[in-house]
Amino acid sequence: MDSQATSPHLTEDPDPQLRPVLPLAPGAVSRARELALRNPADLDAATALLDHVALHARTRPDACAVQDRERSLTYAELLARVASARDALRAHGVRAGDVVAAVGPRSAHTPVAFLALESLGASYLPIDLGWPEGRVRDVLDRSRPALLLDYSDGSAAARSAAGAEGIGTLSLPDEGRPVGPDEGPYGDRTGEARYTIFTSGTTGRPKGATIEHRGLLNHLWSKVADLSLGPEDAVAFSAPLVFDISIWQMLCPFLVGGKVVVLDDAAMRMPRWLLGALDTAGVTVVELVPTVIGRLVDDIRRREGAALPGLRWLMSTGEELYPALAEQVLDTLPHVSLINAYGPAECSDDVTLHVVTRADLSRPRLPVGSPVANCTLHVLLRTDDDAWRPAEPGESGELFIGGTCVGLGYLNDPATTERAFFRDPFDPDSATGRIYRTGDLARVEDGLVYYLGRNDRQVKVGGVRMELGEIEATLSRHPCVESCAVTVSDEGAVSELVAHYTLRGEVSQQELKQALSAALPPVMVPRHWREWDALPLSRNGKIDYRSLTAITAGTRKEA
Repeated sequence: MDSQATSPHLTEDPDPQLRPVLPLAPGAVSRARELALRNPADLDAATALLDHVALHARTRPDACAVQDRERSLTYAELLARVASARDALRAHGVRAGDVVAAVGPRSAHTPVAFLALESLGASYLPIDLGWPEGRVRDVLDRSRPALLLDYSDGSAAARSAAGAEGIGTLSLPDEGRPVGPDEGPYGDRTGEARYTIFTSGTTGRPKGATIEHRGLLNHLWSKVADLSLGPEDAVAFSAPLVFDISIWQMLCPFLVGGKVVVLDDAAMRMPRWLLGALDTAGVTVVELVPTVIGRLVDDIRRREGAALPGLRWLMSTGEELYPALAEQVLDTLPHVSLINAYGPAECSDDVTLHVVTRADLSRPRLPVGSPVANCTLHVLLRTDDDAWRPAEPGESGELFIGGTCVGLGYLNDPATTERAFFRDPFDPDSATGRIYRTGDLARVEDGLVYYLGRNDRQVKVGGVRMELGEIEATLSRHPCVESCAVTVSDEGAVSELVAHYTLRGEVSQQELKQALSAALPPVMVPRHWREWDALPLSRNGKIDYRSLTAITAGTRKEA
């Protein structure tokens, strides 16, 4: 087993008693404990992932572990590739606690890189191939990685930025080597920093959310339990590498001897290619953002006959899943279970899940569900004297998350960490001692969480405070609206709402206005409207609100 030295880049988690204290109203602790949503479970959050890979390599060496368009690796071959990569990394001085930046397309190489770093006690930091050189340099400067592990076949921006920052570069070996009987087990990794995801952020510079090994493994095992995963399952690895769901997609099957199916960017861009890739590979589980789900369902509906007969689970995450789209999924894929998931990158990805039923479709909003294993959820409200109290059932507030899932904070950014990560005042037995302030609005009804949007998407227009997500949810219920987004234009002296939308049927802007006017106060009905062929998306498939605002600035025209 490799030595585990103190990290020069990721310090150990500080004493929880040194974390900021969340100011609480009198009586808040006891009432919050009564109202908290919990899901305690006994899961192995310590053992190295590579120990599970080694087990399957011994018992099912010829079973497929991961496949992409160019290659397929059995469990024995995967273990051999990881051993070779570990040798190369160790030879370049990588040790426990180091951050290693990884750059390359989504492929079978990606889990090889991750597992090799885990075996050394190092931490994985993905770099997006689509980032401009300035963005790459900024992330490298802030994360201070020990090495750039390159399997990109020539990412000029990453290599140039790494060179400018004086960071060494290593190409991932393409061949494996035999694994000796004295290698492993890799043992208890509980408190190690396992990976960092630089979130895109809504404003300003992105933040590097760092997750511990125990948070990662807890999340993976919770997925195994919630999805009843086994060796016959094939999970789609479809998310951009800087999107947190990519982590579970490329690793979870290894716990149970299942298969990772890599879907490249070309497949994700075209619904018919995505449908073909899912069908050909026999994918049983796929998690997508609602925008991609909508395009996939539209393509399926244009075809005749059954589609995706092997698919068991379709998961929605990243954006709000509206009831209208959920109804289309249930109608189009009646044999598939649809899950609405929610979770921040700072808390090891998904923290709630909800299996959508037809009874849910009559709700204005779909629930995101109940907590996954070893996550604790609190909805809190800030009082007039800046203290926090628990929101009563049905009352809207801000979502806080505690438990094993809570990450370490933001990499090399203590000031930002202190604004979001606090000492957990409600659970003295918390595995981490931390509670995370999400910045998301939510409410709890009948034991289920409802996501209400970001608190930074609360705006004041015409002197009235409102949630843009509420307007979007109402507009999305119109049968002719395919997708929509609402922004605020600050052009001129008055802030005004702008509605952006795509259609699946014929309807006039006046009819859409009338539909909103029947459900919302006049001040919440957008004054400006713009129809799009397709809403602009960020690289992780979410609606790009910043682009919408920039594109429409100065071009408003009243409908």
